[in-house]
Order: sequence, then structure tokens, then C-alpha cells
Amino acid sequence: MATSSYCATANGAELYKHYASNSRLIGFNSRNRSSKLFLTRTSDFRGVKRCFHVKSVSSEPKQNVQDPVTEEGAESVLSSFAPDAASIASSIRYHAEFTPLFSPERFELPKAFFATAQSVRDSLLINWNATYDFYEKMNMKQAYYLSMEFLQGRALSNAIGNLELTGAYAEALKNLGHNLENVASQEPDAALGNGGLGRLASCFLDSLATLNYPAWGYGLRYKYGLFKQHITKDGQEEVAEDWLELGSPWEIVRNDVSYPIKFYGKVTTGSDGKRYWIGGEDIKAVAYDVPIPGYKTKTTINLRLWSTQVPSADFDLSAFNSGEHTKACEAQANAEKICYILYPGDGSVEGKILRLKQQYTLCSASLQDIIARFERRSCDRIKWEEFPEKVAVQMNDTHPTLCIPELMRILIDLKGLSWKEAWNITKRTVAYTNHTVLPEALEKWSYELMEKLLPRHVEIIQMIDEELVHEIVSKYGSLDLDKLEEKLAAMRILENFDLPSSVADLFTKPERPVDDDTETVEVSDKVEVVTNDEEDKSEENDTGEKTSVKPEPGAEKDIDKKNTVVSEPAVIPPKMVRMANLCVVGGHAVNGVAEIHSEIVKEEVFNEFYELWPEKFQNKTNGVTPRRWIRFCNPPLSSIITKWTGTEDWVLNTEKLAELQQFADNENLQIEWREAKRSNKIKAVSFLKEKTGYSVIPDAMFDIQVKRIHEYKRQLLNIFGIVYRYKRMKEMTAAERKAKYVPRVCIFGGKAFATYVQAKRIVKFITDVGATINHDPEIGDLLKVIFVPDYNVSVAELLIPASDLSEHISTAGMEASGTSNMKFAMNGCIQIGTLDGANVEIREEVGEENFFLFGAQAHEIAGLRKERAEGKFVPDERFEEVKEFVRSGAFGSYNYDDLIGSLEGDEGFGRADYFLVGKDFPSYIECQEKVDEAYRDQRRWTKMSILNTAGSSKFSSDRTIREYAKDIWNIEPVKLP
Repeated sequence: MATSSYCATANGAELYKHYASNSRLIGFNSRNRSSKLFLTRTSDFRGVKRCFHVKSVSSEPKQNVQDPVTEEGAESVLSSFAPDAASIASSIRYHAEFTPLFSPERFELPKAFFATAQSVRDSLLINWNATYDFYEKMNMKQAYYLSMEFLQGRALSNAIGNLELTGAYAEALKNLGHNLENVASQEPDAALGNGGLGRLASCFLDSLATLNYPAWGYGLRYKYGLFKQHITKDGQEEVAEDWLELGSPWEIVRNDVSYPIKFYGKVTTGSDGKRYWIGGEDIKAVAYDVPIPGYKTKTTINLRLWSTQVPSADFDLSAFNSGEHTKACEAQANAEKICYILYPGDGSVEGKILRLKQQYTLCSASLQDIIARFERRSCDRIKWEEFPEKVAVQMNDTHPTLCIPELMRILIDLKGLSWKEAWNITKRTVAYTNHTVLPEALEKWSYELMEKLLPRHVEIIQMIDEELVHEIVSKYGSLDLDKLEEKLAAMRILENFDLPSSVADLFTKPERPVDDDTETVEVSDKVEVVTNDEEDKSEENDTGEKTSVKPEPGAEKDIDKKNTVVSEPAVIPPKMVRMANLCVVGGHAVNGVAEIHSEIVKEEVFNEFYELWPEKFQNKTNGVTPRRWIRFCNPPLSSIITKWTGTEDWVLNTEKLAELQQFADNENLQIEWREAKRSNKIKAVSFLKEKTGYSVIPDAMFDIQVKRIHEYKRQLLNIFGIVYRYKRMKEMTAAERKAKYVPRVCIFGGKAFATYVQAKRIVKFITDVGATINHDPEIGDLLKVIFVPDYNVSVAELLIPASDLSEHISTAGMEASGTSNMKFAMNGCIQIGTLDGANVEIREEVGEENFFLFGAQAHEIAGLRKERAEGKFVPDERFEEVKEFVRSGAFGSYNYDDLIGSLEGDEGFGRADYFLVGKDFPSYIECQEKVDEAYRDQRRWTKMSILNTAGSSKFSSDRTIREYAKDIWNIEPVKLP
């Protein structure tokens, strides 16, 4: 990567001394069949001045920057990469020979993939370097997106599509004896994420690059990802993901970009009065860069992933030579395991420590990198108060929360700023996206654990919390003390902590006098005795926190001939750090990801904060990139859209999709539309046969639910509905079945977290139901149930275009947004769902008549749970019938009492049907009957499908990113010249 010898100014509009590095593509000549692709760096000192004019995509005035490079050099650096098929074939042959990862004697598919990807990477690097250098020169404000997940999917097809080279690469590979689709299928999905959170982050990077916004992504380079899912007779089994076993052709290790990371140690006060974090465990984070190209633009931004290691000096050579091999490698092993697994199990203290280490590594390495870039661009004119004018940090959920105390630590301890200065800068720089209303996902960390691992950060968090307490008291001090206490309990960052001494006096209550060391309270004929010197009868649980235990038998005493007992010591709740509260306090903006979700965030999740700082709260409805999710994954449909709208502009301006509405009844369009859908279903049929062994017919309705397995997403409601359908079919004659039901292929996909027992039971149940139904000769092709193993982005790209009906059936008020619902709608799939997350907005956009709605609404949920707790709920007979059918052993000998038991009872953990499967079941199966009715009328169904695509324009991530850029980050798009 080239560096330029200049000093950038705040407005990026002065003359620069020199721009020495040019990237040139040499020998890419189609007429020379033996030509090779070489990238060289050349310096040009001829001093001919050239003015670069920045094309601003916004309405802001254009920025200008002058640069003394030659006309030829500038054109070389910033020209589009547009070779022909012969040049591409030459480049692929070059990489197959000179950057080999496979034996030289054969040119088989794996080798063809790597050579092809490396040839594409060459062009990305040209644009990447030009983009990077230009951003350095311009010194404009830049956004940095921090996320624990980036679920990218395969990169080859997306990259050549964005570069508009799909046809050229297809022809080149054909000339080399391969098919582009087969070559692209060799690429494993990058195991850097699990669900919607990571896929959203990747869509955002695509849109940022496409729209020419200056931005980078930061994440961790997981060696084994989450896990690879196998489906066996016992349900889900997990094995380590192998996506890096053959290497990745896209990543570029930056051995010159690494930063120190510290854990443990202690904090001391130096002679200068400053606080110093010393000692402990030291590692380093090394950068791996992945170029992210925009569509029809030279802008290529960066995803920087951190990998962890220790310096060679930390290898204990003496211990190794003494035979203590494990001890010698201990430091390296401790460092490397930080980036082994996405979301390591946290049921143990060690698992919790590892997760916290991951989060801190992401935050610390990224912020050090961001600050180094700010200082380099500022040269010797560093003005820290301008940091928020150059840097916007977005925290994708609570995982990067430690950005807040880490930025404070760097500014105060390392850069010498005052607390007031650092806090002002931090609050103006950082913003937070909330992705959930589930309490377990609003992270809390043990204070004791955090104090050991990050002692300096705990001090800073305590100071932030104290400042917050004073602000709350200042705002609400006129309230009665009980209400003020409620506010403090809900809003404090530190949970179960005493109030700071400066405000504790407000809540001081008179104490009753106590004689000696014993307080005696007479109740009936018993006396409870509490002694101040009572032995601490607590013990550590598996999280290292203190829990109370009952007194030993025989602890009762006889006092004054009365029966007395020694009370149990009061249960002391563990001290916790509430990360979501810290995000809200330390960020200048808090956004939800769908309209209904953002309202819940304001009215319920963070209501007290919303009352205090209403200006912080925003909505940014999620979106997905139309490039990957229509243009590249569904070529048949894309061609139809282009034909009937008369332009390909819809790929960048999805508003043009609405033009399809005027043709929704056109018979010719409907015929083409159905043909495109069927061709996609035929591909899916082959895939399902290969992956599961089950044969299905393409003329059946493809009913698909693919997403993370979780009780609130209610895969259990779906499979219970299928069981009901199956039972009814078995009670009918063949003629009755055919008259009543349309053929369906019910497809599930998604991973259950390895330690989520109930979710894994659901996977097992789905596969057992499928095994029974799929082998029932009476049912035949009328109903099939298939669980697709190891669901990922590549599987989604095949199944979503083939879908007829998609299920988005979460308990209302529990899904923040969802993004798969948007992908399905874009591809002309009709949805059955609740009024939850983005379903609400999708239904508004596509039309109520083109969405199958059922179930309770969000405002009803609390009352329905209360009704259940009071024993007033009466389950539907059909629901009880399904439970009994399952218990009868119809789907095998496995005992499903625990699974079904979660839907029974009126209260208790894991009971009482918290997610209201039983409540919504009648509405769900009745709605499914309407689905059957609609599908029989193919003209009506096709029209509904067309109108779903036509109404999906709002759900482009381009729209979402424009809103983030304008309302939160305050950045402008800047096109390379």
C-alpha cells in the first residue's frame, strides 16, 4: 500500500507537495497470448502539476485538490479496469503458475477458483489503493463500522458483478475449459458471522462503496467461525468450520499494521498524578484487509479484520527445550484462541473471559488504527477537538460497547486530554444501533470479571456512571424519592451498586437501634435472630459470582424457651455492568432498525433515557443490497425487471421497481414471471436432492423459513402447523386431500446455538417430522418437509429466488427488523407473518392484500402473557390435538415432553408458552388455508408476486446508508476522479 508525502488539511483543499505512487497495469494485452499481469509501483518526479476535481454526489459544493502527478499517471491510477476475455484468461493462467496454492500438473476447479479470484483481486487492489490514497489526501470525515459479524457470502460473483466483468470472466473461463458458475461454487462462505446482524453489516459495506461514502468496516478474523452444522438422526451436530483451510484469496495480511492489546494487570498513579495501566497479559492484533468493491464505481473500501498473536520473544524457548512444550506455547495459544470462534460458549468463567477479550480486541485495535489515521492525516497540526469532525464510529449492537471507555482511556491516559475534553469528544464520535428487545441480548457483564480483565476501563465506567447519576438527580431531583430511585435503578450503567456518596444522603433512612450485636424480631411464637457477625455462608457459582446458601441443619437455637431460627443471609445480587445503558449514555445517537422496533426502544427498552435525551433516538429501517439479492442471485428475474422497466437503473435506484405495478395484470409479464420462478425452483430441486437426498417437484409451492433457530422466531409454530396439516391429510381420502390442499415443499434452514438446548430440540423435531412425512407413500408429493443443513448466504442465494411463500412469524414485538423478509419480497415471494419488525413496513409497501397476516399484535402481548399467568388461557382444541399426536409417537420414539412442556403451564422458566405459540396457532392455520386458496389461482398469485417485488424499493440498504450518513455520521459521498 502506497503512502503519500503530504500533509492533509482540515478542508482537503490545498496544494499537496507530492503524490508519488502510481499503480499501473502492465502487459494486459489481448493480442499477446503469453502476456502476464503485473502490478508495479512507479514513482514520477517530473513535477507536472495536475488538478484532481472531486465529483460530489451530494448537493454540497465540490471539493478540489491539486496534485502534481502526470496526466498519464493519474489516468493509470484511476482508470477503470476493463480487460477483455483474452487478457483475463492470461491473468488467470499467470496466477495459476506464479501464485500457486495447488500442484502444477492439473488445472481443476479449486485451482481455477483461486487463480480467478486472484486475478479479480488485482483489479480490486488498484482501485483500493487509489481509494485509500485519495481519502488520505482529502482528509474528509470518514465513518467506521464496528461489528462482531460480517456475513459476506461468496465474494467472486459479487466482485466481478460489481466490476461489470461477469461476461468477460465467463468467456475467459470457458476458453480455459471451465464454467464460471462451477468455479464460483468452489468458494467457501467466509465464516465471519451467523445471522442477520452480520449480513446487514455486509450489505452496508456494499452500499457504502457503491454510493461512494468514505467508510471502513472493522471486525475479527475468526479461524473457525461459529460452526459447520451437520444434521444426523440425533438432530444438529456441530463441527469446526474449515473456510480458511485452503486460505482465502481475498485477504491481504498487513504485517506492518499491528497494535498492542493488554489484559489484566493493575492501575497505578504515577508521580505526575496520572493513572497508568501496567503489567498483565500483552498480545498484538494484526490487520487483514478485504477489499469491498462498489457497483459501477471505482470506489473500493476496506473491511479490516483483526487476528491475534504474540511476538516471537514471548515464546519460552527454555521451557520448550526442557520438555515443557505446552508451557512454552501458552502465551501464543492464549492470544490465538481469541479469534478462533465466533461467540464461544459462555457457560463457564473461561468462556465469558474469552468473549470479553474478543470484544475488547475489536474495540482497542480498531480505535488505535482510527486514531493513528487521524494523527497521520493531521501531521503536526493535531487538534483533538476536531476528532468528531473527522471520525464517526458506529457500534453495531452492544458488542463494541467497550469503544466508549477505550476511547476515553486513549485520550486521557495516552494523549493527555482532560476528562471533560475526552468525554465531549467521545460522545460526539460514537453512535449505537440497537438490534434487539430481548433482555438476554442487552449485554451485562460481571463487574468482578471486568475489573480483573480491564481494570482501567472499570474505573472509567465508574466515573461515567457517577456523572450519569448526578445528571439524573439534577433532572429528576424534584420527584419523590421512590420515583427517583426507580429512575436510577433503570438507568445506571452499574447494576446493584451503592449510590455515590455525593448523592447517597438523599436516600438515607433512619435506622432502628440495635442492642449489642443482635436484633430480635418476635413473630407469633418464633424469633428471628440476625447477628452482625454471622458467618458468610456464600459460595462461588460457575461464573465466579457470590451466591447465598441455606444455613446448615441444626442452626436453630433456643432463646428464652422460644422457638427461634437463624435467618438466611440476605441474597446479595451480583454487581453487573449494563453495556446497552453505557451505549446510550456514551453515544450521540441511538437507532432502532424498523419503525415498530424504534418505537419499542423509545417506549419500553430505553424509555427513561428517551425522556431524558429524546434528541438521541432515531429510526433507521434496515435494508439489503439489491446487487447481491436480486441482480446477481436471480438473473432470470433481473432480466425481466430490466425488460419491463426499460432500464438497468433499478439496480442503483430501486424506486424504479415500482414501475412494475402498472404491468402486474399483463399476461405476458405473468408468463415470463412464472417461467423465471420455475427455472429457479428447478435449480433448488437439484440442490435439495444433493444436500438432503429428498426429491421434490418444482410445481409444488415452496414454503420457506430460513433464519437462526430461536424460540421467538417460532419455527415451532411452523412445524406444528405442518403436523396439523399432515394429521388432517391422513384422515382424508386421496381425492379429498387433493381437493383440500395444494402440494407444498416446506423448507427450513438455520443454526441453533450450540448450547441452546431448546433450539436444538426444535431442529431435531423438524427433522423427525420430515423423515416421517417424506417417506409416507399416502402423502407423496403433496407434502414434503426438508431441513437444509449448514444454512448460509450461498444457500440463501439459491433458495430465496425459488421461494413462493416465506415465513416471518416471530412473536409480535420481539423481532427488531429482520432482513431476510426484505430479500424474499424483492424476489417476488409472498409472505405470511405477524405485525413484527420490518413486516409492518413491508406490508404497507406491497399492499395489505399481498401479505398474509395473522397473530396477536405487539401491544397485546403483555396482556396475553398476564392472562396466561392468571390461568385464564384456554388453548384451541386443534393445538391440543397436535400435541397429543406428537406425544403418541407418530414421529418416532424420541421423548418430546420437554419441548412440548415449554408450551404448557401458567408460569415458570421454560414453561407457560412465553412466545405465544398456542395463542397464535388457530390464527396461523386459518391463514395457511387462505394461502392454499390463493395459490390455486396462479394469475392472482403471480400478480401478488409481482407487486411484492414492485413494492420492495424502500428496503434497499442504499436508502438506509444515505439516512445513516445524513442523520448520524454527517459524511458526504465523494467520487474518485
